[in-house]
Amino acid sequence: MNPGIENNFMYHGPKEGQTEKYEAIRAKAKELAYLIDELCPRSREQSVAMTNLETTMFWANAAIARN
Repeated sequence: MNPGIENNFMYHGPKEGQTEKYEAIRAKAKELAYLIDELCPRSREQSVAMTNLETTMFWANAAIARN
């Protein structure tokens, strides 16, 4: 068994203090999303920026959950 694969593909229930970290990351990502929505014209580039911001938020939360 590969421990890295096992860790990456298992459910990681929230541990004490993690929920607050998830919420802080989500709040800052949401703040930036609104800024991008306000300042950037509707375009493919804006859409890619939003997608990558979501991806960043998900990976940041995965870092908290997995480690």
